[in-house]
Amino acid sequence: MKVCIVSDSHDHIPLLDAAVESAKADGAEAVLHCGDVVAPSTLHCLQKYGLPVHVIHGNNSGDLYTLARLANNDDSHIHYHGMDAGVELAGRKIFLVHYPHYARAMAATGDWDLVCCGHSHKLSFEQFTNIKGGTTHLVNPGTIGGVGKSPATFIMANLQEMTFEAREVSKQIEREAGY
Repeated sequence: MKVCIVSDSHDHIPLLDAAVESAKADGAEAVLHCGDVVAPSTLHCLQKYGLPVHVIHGNNSGDLYTLARLANNDDSHIHYHGMDAGVELAGRKIFLVHYPHYARAMAATGDWDLVCCGHSHKLSFEQFTNIKGGTTHLVNPGTIGGVGKSPATFIMANLQEMTFEAREVSKQIEREAGY
């Protein structure tokens, strides 16, 4: 199973939309969003893909009430989990959290195959040796919103093989959309 991992979209709808469109075209079956969506309406662009979207909030959480209502709408593909989430996809235990220091702590437990975080706007991959003597993959997709001078990045993950590919979306997409 392939998944699209994003974080820190910060209301940059065209960039988030382009990332998920690309990921779905390449076989993604779910989206993991590691926080800082900001306005819940940002996620409306993802409904058309029909993919389950697992999302948490970050430190720029926006309207959590509306985000919860969006997730509880019967025809929504959005699954809002609060400040962190443990999900299982393709037999892999995955933990989502916004903050990298919290992510490192969860990776250290050995309870998760994959821990995903955001916040720093810096793309990173790490194989983390956990306290059980195994390996936990720790990934940060950077910022799909391309915040500041950061590139607009996301990760395509293959959960069967536990491989991770960094991808970039051109910020020109946003300029062409009038943002």
